Amino acid sequence: MRAPKDADALLGTLAELHGALVATGLGLEVAGVNDARVARKELVGQIDDYLIPRLLDLEAPLLAVVGGSTGAGKSTLVNSLMGAQVSEAGVLRPTTRAPVLVCGPEDRHWFEGDRILPRLARSSGSRSNRSGVLDLVVDSDVPEGVALLDAPDVDSIVRENRELATQLLAAADLWIFVTSAARYADAVPWEFLRTAASRSTALAVVLNRVPQEAMEEVPAHLRALLEKERLGHAPLFTVPESELDEGLLPRAVMNEIRRWLNRLGGSARARAALIRQTLEGALDSVTDRVALIATNVEAQLHAARSLRADVDRAFNGAVSEIDEALSSGRLLRGEVLDRWHEYVGTGDVMKRLEEFVGRMRDRVRDAFSGRPPAEEEVRTAVGSGVAAVVTAAADRACLRTVDSWRSSEAGRSVLRSHDAELESVSDRFRERLGPEIRDWQRSVFELVSAEGSEKRATGRALSLGVNATGTALMVVLFAHTGGLTGGEVAIAGGTAALSQKLLEALFGDQAVRDLTRRAREGLLDRVASVLETERQRFSDRLRERSPDPDEPATLHELARRLQEARR
Repeated sequence: MRAPKDADALLGTLAELHGALVATGLGLEVAGVNDARVARKELVGQIDDYLIPRLLDLEAPLLAVVGGSTGAGKSTLVNSLMGAQVSEAGVLRPTTRAPVLVCGPEDRHWFEGDRILPRLARSSGSRSNRSGVLDLVVDSDVPEGVALLDAPDVDSIVRENRELATQLLAAADLWIFVTSAARYADAVPWEFLRTAASRSTALAVVLNRVPQEAMEEVPAHLRALLEKERLGHAPLFTVPESELDEGLLPRAVMNEIRRWLNRLGGSARARAALIRQTLEGALDSVTDRVALIATNVEAQLHAARSLRADVDRAFNGAVSEIDEALSSGRLLRGEVLDRWHEYVGTGDVMKRLEEFVGRMRDRVRDAFSGRPPAEEEVRTAVGSGVAAVVTAAADRACLRTVDSWRSSEAGRSVLRSHDAELESVSDRFRERLGPEIRDWQRSVFELVSAEGSEKRATGRALSLGVNATGTALMVVLFAHTGGLTGGEVAIAGGTAALSQKLLEALFGDQAVRDLTRRAREGLLDRVASVLETERQRFSDRLRERSPDPDEPATLHELARRLQEARR
């Protein structure tokens, strides 16, 4: 059998495709994802177990995998073909996890290493019956150039056995599919037979345990079913129900199958034809299988964008909520308002606004000299108020995101068991928020100091005190009274007016507007930075389970290059 014209390019592209498939993200639960995961697993396995090994060694023996459903008599068939038990430990039990590969002594070297089925360790001699092991048996009755592999049941009650059966059939040059008169119409075996048809896999079917009275009717019906599934070309061997002799079928009932295998062993051309049929069919199928996977990756990306939009909507909403809360006057409720009122005596000063500049400066200075902690209490109250507003908005954003994600299968697959811890802000958020607010307050004082150094009002600002002036600026920043009611409005409104008049007297009205804007922007920037900590928690979880945006195009391109290398 000749190698493809550009075998190196074909092998290189297969290796690239293998790597791309392994790296492909299918972590989100979207429609069809289970089919895509199965397709990826099977294709990765087939590249490892069959496509690359076969392309590297086209002259290696033909591997015929004996597969089928539970109770079909696969192991008995293999043992009977050999004319003896394939190992001292006895025949393969239906629930065994270790498949048996039987080859002639001339071909042993082809299967001792990891040339094919590299993920299965090799064992020879006694039966291992261990998961992940391939038992290698040498028998001179196996014709040279052919090896038989007895696989687990395709419909085994043990999931690992079913998966192993699928893996082994994908590594075969030839499927010898064994069924029985009682079970030939079962659904699961036909799923495998349809796969063989779709991939042009070389196939032979053995109808076992057929009662004498049904030797015409049942094979005819099975042949009709095979033709319906485009498998009418497959050889069909019928084995009548027979008495076993020491676990083996009578030699006579196995003669037809034995002669067929011997003909394969004696004809390199016949073996090459079957190998090429299966190899070409497997390579032909890659494009459609990759397309199925890539289509689901695109669905994953769409779901990820939707989930990311949930995060953005919730946290952008939190920024808007915080902005509105800081400008509504709500921050001047309660303790902040009380501390500021105690600090400057708003009610009395409001009666004498016309004497504001001189008297207010004196009162504030006196307040500082007589009670140093006063302005610090105001700043502490402001900081606590800002922290409460920001934390509440962040908590709501977390909960809204979790609620949105819970409403979809994809979102739930990201949350898994982490939804409770994501419903509220993290410890890291709380650790960062306090220092950020204090840093912002210091930046306000720096703004005031820098502004004062550029104005003729420097002396007045310094005589009043940078901290006092900065504290007044914070009050102006939160001065709008839309969130207050009753007496709070009058007091807060007066407080704000007083603070603004003080600042305007020191810096001028335009400078005050500029200072207020810059202080506000600085606070919102810091708040957004802290909120990003929480947004990132969701983004990180989503990124862990989301594919790379380039993956679909990469997969399609590799499939195209693979077919190009075959021409």
